[in-house]
Amino acid sequence: MALSSPRRTPLSDQVIAQLRAQITSGEWPVGSRIPTEAALVEQLGVARNTVREAVRALAHNGLLDIRQGSGTYVLATSELAGVMHRRFADAPQAQVSELRAALETSAAGLAAERRTERDLALLDAALGRREDAWHSGDAEAFVQADAAFHQAVVAASHNDVLLAVYADLGEVTREHLRNDVGPELTPERYIGHAAILDAIRDRDAQRASVEAGRAIGACSAAEAAGAV
Repeated sequence: MALSSPRRTPLSDQVIAQLRAQITSGEWPVGSRIPTEAALVEQLGVARNTVREAVRALAHNGLLDIRQGSGTYVLATSELAGVMHRRFADAPQAQVSELRAALETSAAGLAAERRTERDLALLDAALGRREDAWHSGDAEAFVQADAAFHQAVVAASHNDVLLAVYADLGEVTREHLRNDVGPELTPERYIGHAAILDAIRDRDAQRASVEAGRAIGACSAAEAAGAV
């Protein structure tokens, strides 16, 4: 990850741009821990203070989360996503659930109408990873896999604006999923998503929207019941 040819801009700005590129490209996925400060110093060939300044700048913009004693983690893929996360961090979960329902039911209906064979293959793979993550017992892995499935449904809608908005709300929806799932995966928290994919596969837009809404409603009901 060596720096590209020097430009007449502050070195810290070049490092910020390089680190941002690692995030936006997906090389450092949301939730992953970035290399240590020492490793970045070695990889980039710059001073420790320059790396520290760049990391702090990206943390201030909401892309990174510096956790003392644990490391630095990717929080969002864009500044707007970081802003959205901070803006809605304390939003009532019921309202976030309503927002998800509005976006995901619309996306599922559009996906049923517009999906391609490639979309179906990606959705099949995403659903498989979701199932594997559930059976692994790792709650955070399941949250990430569940979010990835919903993202794939939105992508299958072939509405770039909807996809961009949903992506910028990514950490908001993942936090909502964490609250739904709880710290441990228990049978009463499991909500299957195969029916959503089946409806999209069958090009049944109404059923796809209903199933997407039903899944969110079931999650909310489990949370309201206090199941953990």
